[in-house]
Amino acid sequence: MSEPPRAKGPIVPRIPAGDSRTRLVCDDCGFIRYDNPKIVVGAVCALGDRLLLCRRAIEPRRGFWTIPAGFLELNEAPDAGAKREAKEEAEAEIAIELLLAVYAVPRISQVQLIYRATLTSPDVRPGIESEEVGLYAWDAIPWDRLAFPSVHWALNDYRATRGERAFPPRTNPPGETGDRMPGAVRSWRTAEDG
Repeated sequence: MSEPPRAKGPIVPRIPAGDSRTRLVCDDCGFIRYDNPKIVVGAVCALGDRLLLCRRAIEPRRGFWTIPAGFLELNEAPDAGAKREAKEEAEAEIAIELLLAVYAVPRISQVQLIYRATLTSPDVRPGIESEEVGLYAWDAIPWDRLAFPSVHWALNDYRATRGERAFPPRTNPPGETGDRMPGAVRSWRTAEDG
């Protein structure tokens, strides 16, 4: 009786030489599969005093509002990815100003690069991943219907840096890791908002 063929590829969990973490390794060729965080790029896009929001047409959090953002593609610069996401989600043309924030969401292995941007035209409409898009004044933002904690952070960081021409990129608010979904919305709003 012959031995069944072995599965090939990086399927054996082990700590490779010179490493300190368990990785999936191929017994045949030694290839090591590294699972690394995903990079999300997006932008808080303004037209005067109004901000662009997109109501999600996809899961997770379908029907909730977000800024245009999504996964960075291979061989794509982060600012180009943020422009692409604005186009895909809101048919929006934007001019990138500055890197607004770098957020970490370890629970889902994400690093988010969020830019501050200006809409170059008021013409926006839903893209394939959006049910609806709109330009919102600060007091009209649907705070209780925002999709993710980082959307709250980005909007508040945008407001805090409004008018500044240079600043270090913001990071997660103290003690926040993105684990909580919207619900305790008040804790994500700025003190000046009550």
